Amino acid sequence: MHLPRIGVSLPHVGPYAGPDAVVAVAQAAERLGFHAVSASDRLLIPAGPDWSNDAGLPESHVWESLELLTWAAAHTRRIRVATGVLNTIFHSPVVLARRLATLDRLSRGRLDVGIGQGGGTRQPPFYIPEEFIAAGVPAGRRGAGFVEHTAAMRACWAPDPVEFRGKHYQIPRSMVGPKPWGDTIPLFIGAITRPTIERAARVGDGFITVAVDWDETRTQVRWYRDAGGVGAVVVNVIPAPPGTPVSPAAFTDAVLNDLDRTAAVGADEMHIALHLLPAHPQQQVELLEGLAAKLDLPTPSATP
Repeated sequence: MHLPRIGVSLPHVGPYAGPDAVVAVAQAAERLGFHAVSASDRLLIPAGPDWSNDAGLPESHVWESLELLTWAAAHTRRIRVATGVLNTIFHSPVVLARRLATLDRLSRGRLDVGIGQGGGTRQPPFYIPEEFIAAGVPAGRRGAGFVEHTAAMRACWAPDPVEFRGKHYQIPRSMVGPKPWGDTIPLFIGAITRPTIERAARVGDGFITVAVDWDETRTQVRWYRDAGGVGAVVVNVIPAPPGTPVSPAAFTDAVLNDLDRTAAVGADEMHIALHLLPAHPQQQVELLEGLAAKLDLPTPSATP
């Protein structure tokens, strides 16, 4: 059985997030032969009296993913940099397309982008109404508006002159740049329900999900493939309950088990939610070193 590629999340939330921590984990992941490093998106954490954090979200600010990944790319040479899921409709498609293309050019084509519409369900952590209010975007923009936003970004990456006319987004005939390092930037669409997964198969370059229940994850992958999805499937795994300390041996065992499950459901890539563990960056590096010792990772080779 072919084992999936393995990525790890960077310290982008919690007390250890910061520039030194990002560099330490990113450089260790590259040195050890991991495929990618990633960071997810969270606009805010509600603090109103009716907010109930039943999903166990980190009660902490989340660092802006694109700037954090740019910092990681600047301190590495080979490893890919990826957004876990970036809620794209909170941003102007032209502005976001330019930011993504800039990061792709600065990293010399190492960028993979997971995107979402701010929630595949109406339950946290996938959907937080306060984020839509703060972004000035109606929740009804999801669905067809998300598809249009994706098309508008791709239009920006096509040869100039760029022009786009949609119901929600208009781009007058213009010169828009920079362009991506290659022909485009791969977009992996985050989805949970069958309709959104089938949409990911139609409009995405791949599909990304979180393995909460492995039977459900297997079903999601099957929905994606049955809908004609041919792109890579990325599964995010959580090796221990958020905020729970874990020993190096327990971490390695949990990840290896998840790796086998990821392969068994037919996914192509697995990302470890390292940032959710209450571990100092040096401890995170040691966890990765212990894991790498049990894996047959490719020998790192720098990109030109």
